[in-house]
Formats: sequence, C-alpha cells, structure tokens
Amino acid sequence: MPLLDSKLKSIVNQTLAPMGVSQIRFFAQKFAQIPGIIKLTLGEPDFNVPEHVKAAAIQSIRENKSHYSDQRGIMELRTAISDYLQQRFHVSYDAASEIVVTVGATEAIFAALGSLINPGDKILVATPTFALYWPVIEIFGGIPVQVDTTADGFRLTGKHLQEVLDREGAGNVKAPVLNFPGNPTGFEYSRDQLQELADVIKQNAMYVLTDEIYAELTYGQPHTSMAELLPEQTILINGLSKSHAMTGYRIGYFVGPKDFVVNASKLHGFAVTSPSNPAQYAALEALTNGVDDAQDMRQVYQQRRDYIVPKLNALGYETALPAGAFYAFAKIPASFGLSSVEFATRLAEEAKVGVTPGSAFGAGGEGYVRLSYASSMADLQEAMARLTVFTEKMQLKIKG
Repeated sequence: MPLLDSKLKSIVNQTLAPMGVSQIRFFAQKFAQIPGIIKLTLGEPDFNVPEHVKAAAIQSIRENKSHYSDQRGIMELRTAISDYLQQRFHVSYDAASEIVVTVGATEAIFAALGSLINPGDKILVATPTFALYWPVIEIFGGIPVQVDTTADGFRLTGKHLQEVLDREGAGNVKAPVLNFPGNPTGFEYSRDQLQELADVIKQNAMYVLTDEIYAELTYGQPHTSMAELLPEQTILINGLSKSHAMTGYRIGYFVGPKDFVVNASKLHGFAVTSPSNPAQYAALEALTNGVDDAQDMRQVYQQRRDYIVPKLNALGYETALPAGAFYAFAKIPASFGLSSVEFATRLAEEAKVGVTPGSAFGAGGEGYVRLSYASSMADLQEAMARLTVFTEKMQLKIKG
C-alpha cells in the first residue's frame, strides 16, 4: 500500500501539489481559534444584504425560477450590468456578447486569466495586492511577474511599467493585472495616473486586467475605470460582494472586447455551467433599484478609516490614508525587529487582535500588516486600545 500511495501522489497535478492555501485565509482561520480575539483579518463587510435585495432572491424561489439560466447569466442581469457600467463609469458593453456573470469576482479572475494564458506567457501583477492572481496564473502554466510598487506609494507608474516590459520582453507579456481601489493598500488611481498606464499599454499588443471590485467604495475622489480609457484592451472585473455586502451570494462578472469574452465564456461554462438563479435575481434587484445602496456603507467605512488611520500613525505604525476599499496597510516599526508573520502572530497571541501579515500580499508586502476596518467602531476602538498596550510593551523591551 505505501508504494501505491507514493505512485498515486506522483500522478496528480504537479502544479497544484506544491501550492499552499491562501495565506489570508490561513491566518484568519488560525487567529480565529484564539478566544476573545478581535478579527480585523478578512475583507468581509459587517453589513447585511439590503432587505429589498434579499426579498428578490426569495421571490425568485417562490416563482420557481429554478432551471438552468443562460451560461453567461440571465439577460435581465446582464442588461442591468450594462446600464450600471454606463451610468457609473461611462463605459458601454453589449449585454448579449460582452458581459458574463460569474460565481463571484474570484471565478471571473479564474476565467479571464485562464482564457488569456498559454504555457510560458508572462502576466505582470502590481503588488502588494490580492494574492489570488499568481496562483491562478501558475495553474494555467503562466509565469507571474510581481512588480513591487511600494517605492511609488503603491502605484504602478507608466515609467515603471515600461521598464518592466523592456526587461521581460513586451512580446512575452500578455497583460498587467491591476486591483484598484487596492487590497491591501486602499490606493486608488487618479484619472491622470490611469491614462499614463493606458498610454503604455496601448502601444503594446496586450490586454490589461483590472479588478475594480471596490469601485463603489472610494473616499473623496470618483472612481475612474480603465475600461473608459482603453476599452479595446481592458478586461474589467467587478461584482456585488463589496458594494452590497453580498459576499456569500457569489455574484461577479467580467466584461471586455467581444472576441475575448466569447472565448472566456467557454472556460466559465466548463467550470460552473451557470450562476445560481436566486443570487442572480438578487443582483438584478441590487443593480436596478439599489445602485445607491453602498452610499450609507461608504460613509460608515470613511468614519472608521478616519478613526483608525490617525491612531495607527500616532502609535508609530506609518499608514497612508486609504482612498478606497476598507483596509489600512500599516508599516511595522523597524525597531521591533519582527517579520510581518512574527508581528501578526504576537499581536494575536498577546493582544488578541487579528491582522493579516503583509507578506501574504506579495512583493513589497513584507514589513506591513493589513487591518480591515469592515468591523464595528466598538471593535476598532477596542483593537486600538489593545494595540496601544502591546506597542508600549514592545517599546519598553527595546529600551531594555
């Protein structure tokens, strides 16, 4: 039997075998086991789904809308997505041929990247960022090239992009991947900054994949979509998880040029057949009668941001003010002499505050931790009180 077990292990997919689990999920689950911990780990809105959206899902069940939908999603929802994108971000997509509804933005990322990559293709990933991109790239035989943006304030500049293309060979690069507003940094590109990138991308035969799932959660500046500036080369990913607190409903979507979408929809269909009907009808309601539902959430998130970031800075954790999303990316004082994993582990065990190590977000993330402020103000206040005590103890140890 041991010999057979060894042979069986050798015949599984060798790309997947050495991959670890998501570090974001790993630390969230690990720290959640600590009694009394305050969890600032996952990007999980603490709001409930709006009542009218829940009612639409229930009504679809009552009306027996239980059969397979079109693989690309029900036409009513695709039309609502098209209208929403036009209204909010001034981009135009044909509901019939350029929009695919997916099982969350995660599946949209999977289908989009899988439809781009041939073995050996390079995909540039601006980091620190959401850590899903590079495992998916590797699953399809691509080569992820992490581009550290910390020197430019977590922004990929046109100059930096061109330097990387020159180094890697523009002909070998299928696309850069951008996530903005950013997870874990909260960074948001201005229109001029995006245009600078679009000008470089336009000169090359490549796509750009933009994950704009936090587009409704910006503070003090409107969100500009890359699709508005470069529609013929942009693959846009979005969804309802963050804007409407619908993480468990698993509804996302990707849009793009027709030829790309027709091809990518094949992979989507092979993977999931079609999205869940109740979730689709909920999303239809959200985008038809609840486009402004995120407004109240955004105001609350901004209040939390305006509380937690000054607190972090005052304690010596250098933190730039996020322009979007609901994360603070705090720099660990160098004097502590701790890696991001060591710091996060000690903070969880000694102060009972759960945060995510910056190393989980790729190149440039080491030396930082991510704190999610998608949590109640009471929890944030208690977390900062505990962090204050922890920090004072660390400083006393340093002084000896």
